[in-house]
Amino acid sequence: MDNRVDRTAPAVEPAPLSRDVPATRHSRWRGRLILAVLIAAGLGAGWYWWTRPAAPTAGRSGAGRSSQLPPQPVGAATIDKGDIRIVLNELGTVTSLDTVTVQTQINGQLTEVAFQEGQLVKKGDFLAQIDPRPYQVALEQAQGQLAHDQGLLQQAQTDLKRYQTLGRQDSIAQQQVDDQRFLVAQYTGSVQTDQGAVDSAKLNLVYCHIVSPIDGQIGLRQVDPGNYVQTSTASGLVVITQMQPISVVFAVPEDNLPDIVQRVRAGATLSVEAYDRANVRRLATGQLATLDNQIDTTTGTIKLRALFANPDGLLYPNQFVNARLLVDTLHDTVRVPVPAVQRGEPGTYVYVITSDNTVSVRPVKLGPTDGGYMAVLSGLQPGERVVTDGTDRLRDGAAVTAPAPGEAPVLRRGQSGQSGQSGQPGQSGQPGQAPAEPGQRPDGQHGQRHQQPAP
Repeated sequence: MDNRVDRTAPAVEPAPLSRDVPATRHSRWRGRLILAVLIAAGLGAGWYWWTRPAAPTAGRSGAGRSSQLPPQPVGAATIDKGDIRIVLNELGTVTSLDTVTVQTQINGQLTEVAFQEGQLVKKGDFLAQIDPRPYQVALEQAQGQLAHDQGLLQQAQTDLKRYQTLGRQDSIAQQQVDDQRFLVAQYTGSVQTDQGAVDSAKLNLVYCHIVSPIDGQIGLRQVDPGNYVQTSTASGLVVITQMQPISVVFAVPEDNLPDIVQRVRAGATLSVEAYDRANVRRLATGQLATLDNQIDTTTGTIKLRALFANPDGLLYPNQFVNARLLVDTLHDTVRVPVPAVQRGEPGTYVYVITSDNTVSVRPVKLGPTDGGYMAVLSGLQPGERVVTDGTDRLRDGAAVTAPAPGEAPVLRRGQSGQSGQSGQPGQSGQPGQAPAEPGQRPDGQHGQRHQQPAP
C-alpha cells in the first residue's frame, strides 16, 4: 500500500473554534474560586471556635475555675459519734429440734384416730387406738400359764422341805433330796418365763393405746381408721414436729469465726434475728446456741445454730430465712451518712465543707455499715460537715451553699441532687428534695457522665 500523501489534493481547513469555549472556562474558574473562599471561611470559623477561651463549666473546671462558678446548693450533714453494730446477714434454714414419725409398735387394726391435722399436742396426749382384743386374750393365756407353773413350784418347794427333813434323819437317800432341789429350780425358771410373757402381753396392750411422744404440731394423717397397720410401715401414722422452741441453722465465713468465738468464750449472748426471704419482715428474735465443731472445707464456712422461742409460730421447719447475727457493737464511734461516701480515683472519699463554704476532697477509711451510717476509722472528726446531696457537679475547691441543719436543700435547674458513686445514681441524704425540672429524668440524672474529682 502506498503511504505517500497526495499533495495534489486540496488541504482541509480546520473548523473554526466555537465562541462559547472562553465563557465556559471562565465560569469554571469562578466556581472554584467561590468554593475555595467558602472552605477558607469554614476553616477560619472552626479555628476561632477552637482557640477561643473556654467558658468555665462544672464538667471541665478545676480548682481554679471552680471559684468562678456560682455557689452550688447541696445537702449537708454533720459528722457525729454513735453506735455501729457489726451484723452478719446470712441465709439460713429453720430446723426443728425434735421431729417424730409416730409408728405403731404392734400389728393390728386401727380402730380410732383422736387427733386433728395441724393440732398442737402435748407429750402423752392420746392419738390413736389399735384393736386390743387379741392382745387381751394373749395376756389371759400368759396369766393362766403363770398360775399353773406357780402351783407346781409351790408343790415342789413343799416336797423339798419334807425331803430335807427326812434326809437329815437318814430316812431317804441324799440323791432324792438333790433331785427335788433341782426340780424346784426348774419350776422357778418356768414361773419367771411365764411372768415375762404376762408383762409382754400387758405391754402390747399399752402399745394399742398410742400417745404423743413429744410436744409439737401434728402434720397430715398418713393412714385412716379401719386399716390394718404394721410395724414395717415406713410412713407411720403421722409426723409430729416440735415448733416451740425452734432453731435456725446458718453458715458464716470462717474469717468471722475468731470474732464470734471470742465473744462466746467471754460469756456474751449473741442476738440473732430471723427475717423472711425478701429480708424485709422480721419473723422472730432469738440467740446463738452453738457452733459446729468443724469448718466445711468445700465452702470455707462453719454452721451455727440459733434458738427462737417462736411464740407466734412464724418459723416453720425447712423455711428459708435471713439470719442476722449481731457479733458486736462499736460504741461512741465516728460515723458518716452512707450518701456522703463517694468512690473514685482517690478510693473512698467525702466532700468536706470548709469554713469558707468550699468543698475539699477528703479520703476516708471506712469500717462496718449499720443502717444509714458507716463507721469512719480515719479521715474525719466529729463536728465536720460533709456533702450528702448534689455531689455530681462538685470538684475540689468548688463553692457551695449548704442549708442549716434540718433544712432541706434547694437545688436549682440543671442540678442533679443525686450522689454520683462510681457512675451510679446515689442516695439522697436529705428529705424534701426539690422536684425534677422539665427535661430532667425521673431519677435526677441529666445524662452526663460522672467525672471523678481531681484530688
